[in-house]
Amino acid sequence: MSLLEDAKRGIVLDGAMSDELEKQGVKTDNKLWTATALINQLDKVYKAHQDYFQAGAELVITDTYQANVQAFEEAGYDKQEAEKFIRDAVRIAKKARDDYEAETSKYNYVAGTIGSYGAYLADGNEYRGEYDLTEKEYLDFHLPRLRLVLDEEPDLIALETQPKVMEPVAVLNWLKENDPGIPVYVSFTLKDAQHISDGTPIEEAVSKVNQYDQVFAVGINCVSPDLVDPALKEFTKYTDKPLVVYPNLGATYDPKIKRWRAFKETFDFSKLTKEWYEDGARLIGGCCTTGPKEIKEIRKAIDKLR
Repeated sequence: MSLLEDAKRGIVLDGAMSDELEKQGVKTDNKLWTATALINQLDKVYKAHQDYFQAGAELVITDTYQANVQAFEEAGYDKQEAEKFIRDAVRIAKKARDDYEAETSKYNYVAGTIGSYGAYLADGNEYRGEYDLTEKEYLDFHLPRLRLVLDEEPDLIALETQPKVMEPVAVLNWLKENDPGIPVYVSFTLKDAQHISDGTPIEEAVSKVNQYDQVFAVGINCVSPDLVDPALKEFTKYTDKPLVVYPNLGATYDPKIKRWRAFKETFDFSKLTKEWYEDGARLIGGCCTTGPKEIKEIRKAIDKLR
């Protein structure tokens, strides 16, 4: 089956890259965050991808969320080195996928992720959207990374953790003209169940991205599970495309210490997956603070639902 056909039935996404890297000793409390591992710890990125495949993920997201040329140059690396790190992120995800397929005969997907400008700021702005760039400025920021990711031929592009609507629209406008064949999903962060993070109504955000034929799914990520059900119900009012959802575990991010604050609430992802599937979600996984445990629960539920 194709990606678009699978998306109608249900696809299990992976969980957090950061937590899996930290378990292996990678220090992510810096502006590069998980992209730090691309410099000289690719084996640990590979293991994180493999662990998610083993847990039941059918789509993994490349370690390019906070990997961009500008951030690597600010960290002291030259342009050529930065470009290699970004290419390696896609290559190692595809290698993990291909090795898993060789063992199991199961073909899985690799999404090349493009995080927001807010993620680059490394101050938690992907959850607030307190910046305002022109379309040209968005493209000047995103294209150096996006072109490299596209060159390595992932199965799709994930415009994820987006707090504003005009930022992904700028990228979608460019893709429509330059690579209209690549499937894309767009996932927003939320202020509440009716608004994305910068206060734009979900109705407006969904209506904007829904206009692009190559956007095959739209939804939310890195929000509390408590917000998911009411937000998905809002999304379904404005699109009939498959919805994508991969929440965190209800934690809050502290940008000063570059870590997630402790949380006590627990969630049953088997039960939640069934609820979200009924709401129209078809791409379901976990974001920050989730791991293979949650992905196993989601996979078990998805197998029953489809």
